[in-house]
Amino acid sequence: MFRDLLARLTGETQAPELDGEDAELAIAALLVRLARSDDTYREVEKARIDRILACRRGLSPTEAAARRAEAEELEAGASDTVRFTRQIKERIGLEDRAGVIAAMWEVAYADAQRGPDEESLIRLVASLLGITDRESAEIRQQVKARMGLAP
Repeated sequence: MFRDLLARLTGETQAPELDGEDAELAIAALLVRLARSDDTYREVEKARIDRILACRRGLSPTEAAARRAEAEELEAGASDTVRFTRQIKERIGLEDRAGVIAAMWEVAYADAQRGPDEESLIRLVASLLGITDRESAEIRQQVKARMGLAP
């Protein structure tokens, strides 16, 4: 299953496009990739990803953790963020893509340490999803305010 999804995400086959559920799994994989980008993958980041997944799709905590586990496997085998995000862009509307960037900022701040690798990945993903640097910065400020972090 993961091999087929990964092949579709990376464009290595002529498989049909992602459906909504596959796109949500791809978003989850991006959140995992972000959490792993600084070479530490903390429990607080996993918990934040689970909460985001639960909120996005109305999942129970157990279902969200299972979705994250699927995403961890998918992310481990995905080498190309560009192709990955292109597939998401094709399946997710612009307003929801801004929500993906907000979710990424939430994960970046989950461990109270925003590293340069995390910021770089968010900037790349935002650009690939059609979100400007300015919009991403505004989203970041909204997330920080919502999380009670200093501006």
